[in-house]
Amino acid sequence: MAAATALGDQAPGIFRDAVASLRAWRPDRRISITEISAPRGIAPYAFAVSAEVGASDSPGTSGRLVLLHDPAGHPAWEGTLRLVTHLSVAVDEDMYTDPVLSTVAWAWLVDGLTDAAADHAAIGGTVTCTTETRFGALRDPDEFPRDATEATLDIRASWSPVGTDLTPHLQGWCLLLAAAAGLPPDEFYIRAAA
Repeated sequence: MAAATALGDQAPGIFRDAVASLRAWRPDRRISITEISAPRGIAPYAFAVSAEVGASDSPGTSGRLVLLHDPAGHPAWEGTLRLVTHLSVAVDEDMYTDPVLSTVAWAWLVDGLTDAAADHAAIGGTVTCTTETRFGALRDPDEFPRDATEATLDIRASWSPVGTDLTPHLQGWCLLLAAAAGLPPDEFYIRAAA
């Protein structure tokens, strides 16, 4: 990950340690992670990354993971650190018409965190599937040979990590991305940074 966020000496040690653990780990080669500008005004300290998954010739999966830190703590967080994610993936008709899609998508997140042994508290979020149908001049027959409907699955969630080593949380998040992108579980490996 290329540095895009200057932490400065004024950042608390707990936040610097948490960011260092996020920067130190690299995912499977099929997931590209880049540091991005963090949102302002949500917490006194913030750090963010974005990820892209998937081949260039197929609809990809993308997501953002934001680390927030409020030294004063926040009752809803049950701590001083909070991870917030938004994931978006294109889905086909077989998926977006499935009544259990939301439940399965939420399980991708929970299972990813569990499989990576990411100890956490106060997890919550939403899963939304939206469809868009194109008509007339907006429907390109080459792009939509049969159906001009596209669907997008969005997962928005947040949780509070226990401790400052966020490596398991980044691993769990990458497992979520891999599941959403349809990477076979037996072919997805996570590894430590060299």
